[in-house]
Amino acid sequence: MLTFLTPTGGLVALAAALPVAAYLVGSRRVARVRAALGLAPPSRSHEWTLLASLVAVPLLLALVAMQPAWRTSEARKVRTDAQADIVIDTSRSMLASARPDSPTRLARAKADAIAIRDALPDIATGVGTMTDRVLPNLLPSPNEKSFAATVRQAIGIEQPPPAGSDVTATTLDALSKVVSGGTFAPSAKRRALVVLTDGESRPFDPAEVAAALGSTKLVLVHVWGSRESVFRPDGTPEGAYRPDPASAAALASLADAAGGSVFRDNEVRAAAKAVRQALAAGPTKRIGLEPHTRPLGRLVGLLALLPLGFVLWRRNA
Repeated sequence: MLTFLTPTGGLVALAAALPVAAYLVGSRRVARVRAALGLAPPSRSHEWTLLASLVAVPLLLALVAMQPAWRTSEARKVRTDAQADIVIDTSRSMLASARPDSPTRLARAKADAIAIRDALPDIATGVGTMTDRVLPNLLPSPNEKSFAATVRQAIGIEQPPPAGSDVTATTLDALSKVVSGGTFAPSAKRRALVVLTDGESRPFDPAEVAAALGSTKLVLVHVWGSRESVFRPDGTPEGAYRPDPASAAALASLADAAGGSVFRDNEVRAAAKAVRQALAAGPTKRIGLEPHTRPLGRLVGLLALLPLGFVLWRRNA
C-alpha cells in the first residue's frame, strides 16, 4: 500500500505555479518579438513539452517532501521452544576506552547487544546486567523495540551498584544464578545466554558455573582492549586502573568448561550466528502482523532529474 510519511510536504507543489507563470509571461513577450520580426512561431508540441517539464520538477520534489513509502505487513512468528538472554557487564571497568572521545566498553557492549538481538527476530530475548550479581532488566520478549529501549535507557555503569565493595566488582560466578533465577520460561527447552563483558573478574570456578548453566548455550563477547583507560571528565586517565591481561584466559576457561564460545566485540555477526546455530530450528507461533515500510523518496528524486535535464537542455540548445 502506498503511503506518505509527511503528507504536509505536498505544499511544496504550490511552487509549480511559479515556473508556469514565468513561462507564460516569457512566452507572450517572445511571441510579440517574433511577430514584429515576422518569424514563424515554434512547434506547439515543443512548447507543451517544456511547460510540462517545468511543472513536473516542483511536483516531483513535492512528492519527495511527502516521503512516499510502500507499506506491507507480514505475519510475525516467534519460537515456542527457544529463548535467549543477553547480559551486559556494567562494572566500572566498562568505562574504559582507547581515548577520551572513543566509545567506552559499555557503549560498544550496548550496541553489540542490540545488533545480536536484531539478528534473532524470531527468538524471545531478554536483557540483564552483571557485576557481582546478575539482575534482569527485561525478561525474554519477542519485542525488539522494547529490548533496544531497555538497553539504551535503563542500562548504565553500576546501575544498580554491586552488592559488595571489592576493587574488582565483576565476578563471572554470578552467571551461575541465571538459569535458576527464573529468567527463562519452563517451555524454553533451547536456551542461549550471551554475555558481553571485559572479562575482568574476581576468581571463580569455571566448572561450577558450567554445571549451573546445564544445557544453556553460553556465548561470550570479550569487550576489551589492552590499551584502554578509564578517563576522568578532564580527559586524563585514572592511574588506579590497568587493563587485566588475564581477562581473555578467564573467558576462554569458562567457555571451555561450558562448551561455549568466545568472540571479540568486532565479531558480533559471528556471535549472533553461534546463538542461532545453538537454538537451531523449532516450532513457532504467530503473534501478529509486523509492518514493513520501504521509502520511495530517493527513487522519486531521481525521476525529477529527467524533466530538469530536459529543461536545461532546451535552454542551452
